[in-house]
Amino acid sequence: MEMNKEVIPVQRDIEENKAYLAEELAVDKNFDIIELPLEYNGTKMLMYMVDGFVKDAAMTQIQRELDHLGWAGERIENVQSLIQSRIPYIELETSDDLNETVNQILSGPAALIVDGEDQVIIIDTREYPVRSLEEPETEQVVRGAKDGFVETIVFNTALTRRRIRDRNLRMEHTRVGRRSLTDVCVSYIDDIASDDMVERIREGLDRVTIDGLPMADKTIEEYLFGQYLNPYPLVRYTERPDTAAAHLLEGHVLIYVDGSPTAIIVPCTYWHHMQHAEEYRQKPIIGTMHRIIRHIAVLSSLFLLPLWYVFASDAITVPEYLSYIGIEDKGEVPLLAQFIMAEIGIEMLRMAAIHTPSALATSLGLVAAILIGQVAIDVGLFSSEVILYLSVAAIGSFATPSYELSLANRLWRIIFLFAAAFAGAPGFVFVITIWILILVTLRPAGVPYCWPFIPFSFSNLGDIFKRKPIPLKNKRPTALDVRDLDKQPYP
Repeated sequence: MEMNKEVIPVQRDIEENKAYLAEELAVDKNFDIIELPLEYNGTKMLMYMVDGFVKDAAMTQIQRELDHLGWAGERIENVQSLIQSRIPYIELETSDDLNETVNQILSGPAALIVDGEDQVIIIDTREYPVRSLEEPETEQVVRGAKDGFVETIVFNTALTRRRIRDRNLRMEHTRVGRRSLTDVCVSYIDDIASDDMVERIREGLDRVTIDGLPMADKTIEEYLFGQYLNPYPLVRYTERPDTAAAHLLEGHVLIYVDGSPTAIIVPCTYWHHMQHAEEYRQKPIIGTMHRIIRHIAVLSSLFLLPLWYVFASDAITVPEYLSYIGIEDKGEVPLLAQFIMAEIGIEMLRMAAIHTPSALATSLGLVAAILIGQVAIDVGLFSSEVILYLSVAAIGSFATPSYELSLANRLWRIIFLFAAAFAGAPGFVFVITIWILILVTLRPAGVPYCWPFIPFSFSNLGDIFKRKPIPLKNKRPTALDVRDLDKQPYP
């Protein structure tokens, strides 16, 4: 995965080391690469670091302690004695490879080279620029923790370990990207998670040969699971540490990518995207009510528009008790064209909302309400029924907990609509069948996407539609093939 794996041994002559590092780090061309010559008690030293990554106070204290060598008249016996007696820092290691030293320096730690020694001291004093811990906007809860992941991988793993203090929690580090050398962490609980699942992810990361990960976690997902034409998310994303911890305890594997405030949860099913942390912050009966309403909203976002089109276009005979379903004035614009224009309009509004500054968001909402609302109906561009049903479907999309799932459902809604328009009720049913078959055949990371419906598992079926009380959740999901199935002893 790294650009250059050749081992370049550290030389005892400090000038030889300096020549190699100065060339590889391009010290004379990079203003942010610091090469600091030092000399203490007659011993020459060199320190390399990236400006902006190191803690100034820590480096100043290290230099002050090294300066004491001259005061005390001490001599440097070897690198290990220097580490043990004169460098007051916790995260210290040595390297005998200059090539690896270059990678370490560019990742943030400082490197100290001592004349006459064939090892480099790596001092991990990095302090990345980071924003404050805030609640994720896409996963807000009324009650509960208000902290969320940030773009620094060390902070994210710390937020997770704060919630799981199990000695079996593993945080395995690797680097991905030949040029970016992006830090990636694979997290799992050793005596719970499936060994095959962990090994599958390790092997998948080893196969990543791209130059860098500018899109961070999304690039990792595409390499691990492929299926580029499939709109449905094959992993679950979360920015909440409590959600990440809950999935670790279930037996999932998490992937953290430096530079991304999101953790990847593997594996996942369709129903994992339908759950929200708010359900577990309320009483079980309230959480169950929320979950059922959420399912209704998702079904509405998928099927309401094409189903109404089938009735409104007289493709089938409408029963008397559903006679109100239809359209009073179809207008000059065909129904299908109205729906397509409205769908494009909603997507344009969504994109505009992302790119609009907060101060102008209210103005955008007013313009949208006026142009796409009543005025569009008055001029005959849209019928009132189209606006009504499309609004309900849009609300259902916004009520979907997973943003990725809502986008996939929106695409399939348009496909259903075209099927209903060109092939009537039989075409609508046929495309739904194809949709179900696609979902059934998906097996991200070897786990059936529609489990526990297919394959059927009665014991796990209840978790889909209701929020079980925590004291009654004694088993982990069997589909994950976990090593320890029991979550708690039976009462």
